[in-house]
Amino acid sequence: MSTGTSTGTSTGTSTGTPATTASVSTHILDTSVGRPARGVAVRLAARAGRDAPWQPLGGSATDADGRCKDLPAPPEGTTHVRLDFDTEAYLQTSLQTSAKNQADAQQDAPANRDSGAVFFPEVTVTFAVTAGEHYHVPLLLNPFGYSVYRGS
Repeated sequence: MSTGTSTGTSTGTSTGTPATTASVSTHILDTSVGRPARGVAVRLAARAGRDAPWQPLGGSATDADGRCKDLPAPPEGTTHVRLDFDTEAYLQTSLQTSAKNQADAQQDAPANRDSGAVFFPEVTVTFAVTAGEHYHVPLLLNPFGYSVYRGS
């Protein structure tokens, strides 16, 4: 996975010229354990119009706080952004740890809720953007569900 190097938007001049691009940030919280999800790969793509092709921009991985601090800035003219979260490896580890902890706590209980397969191996979030705006899009994740919202 390539890593983006740009972290912000075009801010214009000191005379107050408006930004010409949007900016995007994200983080992941694992709601099954109440902690940030570390080491999840995140890819960013953008397009300039509903029917335009997606352009991959790069990506990052979540840090110990569950945040991606180095996602690239979408190019000027971007109208839609897509975040692809590669959740499979993280959730597989989470399920294994959870199953072991559950089995240790309840020796008569089954170790796995089902086959142990990851239900959401990836999560894709697509949203519309406006130049000059910042979009913080948190992912609240657990092995059997997820939620996203526009944060601040």
